[in-house]
Amino acid sequence: MYLAQSKGWFTAAGLNVDIQDGRGSGNTLQLVNAGQVDVGQVQLGLVPQAIVKSAKVRAFAGFGRATDLAAIVDVNSTFQKVADLKGKRIVCFAGSPWAPFIDFWLAQGGLDRTSVELMMVDATALWSTYTTGRADAILSTGPSIIPPAQTVRPSRAILASDAGVNFPSYGLIASDATVATRGEALTALVKTQQQAWQYLKEGHAEEGADAMIQLRPNAKLVKEVLVRQIQMTIDTFNTPATAGKPIGWQTESDWQAALQTMKKANALTRDVALSDIFTNQFIV
Repeated sequence: MYLAQSKGWFTAAGLNVDIQDGRGSGNTLQLVNAGQVDVGQVQLGLVPQAIVKSAKVRAFAGFGRATDLAAIVDVNSTFQKVADLKGKRIVCFAGSPWAPFIDFWLAQGGLDRTSVELMMVDATALWSTYTTGRADAILSTGPSIIPPAQTVRPSRAILASDAGVNFPSYGLIASDATVATRGEALTALVKTQQQAWQYLKEGHAEEGADAMIQLRPNAKLVKEVLVRQIQMTIDTFNTPATAGKPIGWQTESDWQAALQTMKKANALTRDVALSDIFTNQFIV
């Protein structure tokens, strides 16, 4: 988004875009549902759960179509799979997208909350709990944790998908009302984001980092970290089902797999129609 703003691509598309920092996917989803913002970038796996709770939102572009949820562990540790964390300290926070799947994920390794030390901390304490060594693993997303941890605690990911947790990563959502009435603007927005992501994929991650630093001067961003985060995010873009599809395209099979995970984890209390969850109508 900041790259598109910096390059003038929003203006060229006839859009006047105000980019605001979010405070987590859950909060952003609530703002979109309440009509306080037009579009939100969130972990799309939260959408079906929100719909069950009466939210009227829909995903209209999915960029990170593979699961980026992971247990992040020290790069020198011997942990390779869920079962290896028996007796270990794992940190997460209650509002995390991880929260509904923790028990299901542990069970795939023959574990439960009695066989690990699960620390549910405030979101502000999550990072320090892991980087200071008070936890053996942090439940988060690989791209958000691994690059900034490099200088304080080099880390790697045990992907949640390796244990059967399918959860779409980042994409764009809007309210059902916005989807119904502002199709031209949403199509233009998607085009700018396809353009920006394609440009980043072609080796221009540094320009993306520069744009973020320039337009968020008070955020104390580190260019090397941002570049690696961009690259790791792009690694989540494709699944077997999306091969050959445009950036942002979402597939029924990937969403069905995600819904199956949610049902197994008891994260959904009723069925949700795919047409209520996502649309590709603005993807060109």
